[in-house]
Amino acid sequence: MNSSYDRRKFIKDSAMAGIGASLLHTPAQLFANENKSVVRVGMIAVGLRGQTHLNEMLKRNDVQVIAMADPDKKMMGMAQKVVQKYNKKVPVEYTNGPHDYKNLLKRNDIDAVIIASPWEWHMPQSVDAMKAGKIVGVEVCGAIKLQDCWEFVDTHEKTKVPIMVLENVCYRRDLMAVHNMVKKGMFGEILHLRGGYQHDLRGVLFNDGIANNPGVEFGDKGFSEAKWRTQHYIDRNGDNYPTHGLGPIATIIDLNRGNRLTTLSSISTKARGLHRYIVNHPKGGPNHPNAKIKFKQGDIVTTQMQTANGETIILTLDTSSPRAYNLGFRVQGTDGLWQEHHDGDFKEGRIYLEGKSPNDQWENPEKMLSEYDHPLWKRYASDAAGSGHGGMDFFVDNAFIESIKRNVPFPLDVYDLATWYAITPLSEKSIAEGGQLQQIPDFTRGKWQTAKPVFGLSEEF
Repeated sequence: MNSSYDRRKFIKDSAMAGIGASLLHTPAQLFANENKSVVRVGMIAVGLRGQTHLNEMLKRNDVQVIAMADPDKKMMGMAQKVVQKYNKKVPVEYTNGPHDYKNLLKRNDIDAVIIASPWEWHMPQSVDAMKAGKIVGVEVCGAIKLQDCWEFVDTHEKTKVPIMVLENVCYRRDLMAVHNMVKKGMFGEILHLRGGYQHDLRGVLFNDGIANNPGVEFGDKGFSEAKWRTQHYIDRNGDNYPTHGLGPIATIIDLNRGNRLTTLSSISTKARGLHRYIVNHPKGGPNHPNAKIKFKQGDIVTTQMQTANGETIILTLDTSSPRAYNLGFRVQGTDGLWQEHHDGDFKEGRIYLEGKSPNDQWENPEKMLSEYDHPLWKRYASDAAGSGHGGMDFFVDNAFIESIKRNVPFPLDVYDLATWYAITPLSEKSIAEGGQLQQIPDFTRGKWQTAKPVFGLSEEF
């Protein structure tokens, strides 16, 4: 797509064509086509990830946090301390069990909710919120079942309530610079892309029920994500966290907007890392009860995918082994390629462009990525300083709030959510069938053929 494409013109033309509600998911029908100066937000789940979003909301003068729901009173107390730090009005608490969030959704003084709950709650809470007329921003994971992805889409299309998937890695600075270069045609026609989630999570999956206190416990004895995330590694084997790797790739090659995923095949290594971690940990050992657990999740899952336009994609999940953090991105076209070396750092990695790189050698990408730094980062880098994940959290939350205020499409919408989440159950099925090819549903029901890209085309959000 031409980088000079006028996003405002697209929005206006699309609305005139009558596809705004069904394709663009704007909140206009909720706000009577009027721009909104303040967005009233409810937080559903205020664990550690929810508290990062809470921080971003409280920094803003155009957001009011009205209420918060979480059955974990300890986490609620931590969240209220965050509120106190900003000297904002104390939000109303809903802590009476896991379903008390439904009472939050009954309030008529909330415009939107941010959902950062354990994975199995994403679909039911999002569906309940859309049915209640609350605009949704939902954290990332993979679907529990493929049907869950259709539940997101069908509920949105029935209620017309917008929902955005809050994938912060789409806004990582180096990836947005590469995105900018791709749209300017510098890599030629894109052929192949790689990404993933390669992050040693053993210290997240196990602890002693206290923050920053590594151990070998989980479930009721664990803290934060160890309370629930570890169980997925016991029960399932697939790419359980695909969106960090797939999200940025999807925006680069316009998935669901002139392109789509068609098939995937996944394979898995054996499961060894988590057992070894327990056995070798000073607080564990071969006789610890958790050393007898049989983990189903393979240590490394590799998923290959094909797109309608002929690109191939490889995603890698690697979270149970000792390793340094690296998501392993690669973008390759007919005229050259870029490979990530370290998370988000312009000074790291390698780039090669035919006819431009000196002596046909790899070069450090710093100069080129700096030159093509995305306009969003040029504008908001100082505002993003100090925000979570190197500033990415500022950008994804800013896009959520500004889209609501201005009645414009979410840059990452319900079809993105459904497509990215679907990788998890489809990869599980493929692995169980020995790597058999799986068809990836078209959650847009054909609308991808005429939908236009929007991500990264605005210099405002």
